[in-house]
Amino acid sequence: MTRAPTGPVPEINITPLIDVMLVLLVIFMVVTPVARRGLDAAVPQRGSSVRPPVPPPVVVSVERAAFTLDGVPVSGGTELEARLRDLVALRTDKTVFVEAAGMVPYARVIEAVDAARGAGAERIGLVPEAQP
Repeated sequence: MTRAPTGPVPEINITPLIDVMLVLLVIFMVVTPVARRGLDAAVPQRGSSVRPPVPPPVVVSVERAAFTLDGVPVSGGTELEARLRDLVALRTDKTVFVEAAGMVPYARVIEAVDAARGAGAERIGLVPEAQP
């Protein structure tokens, strides 16, 4: 007759290991289809060497007293937003650059950024002041 062991059994219990592996397998099966993502690219056609002209960027200069849109003085935020809306609507690249000159209050820069966002700009770039 064989006696049943009364002390600890020197074998590894693999049941928890199998449980963890099954959970990881399910997680990877769920995440993998979501992780695939393509890259949108505009590939030029063969034989087309003519490039369309690139329009100059839209630049809003912020000064203490007024705003300047592409070198033309503009009064308050509503006129700035209306003029920006007209410019941005005609472009495929809806990027607006905001340039602050000198010691302009932060609220003035934010007013220009809000006007650009309200006009439909998708990207807004902040241009640092040119160093002498």
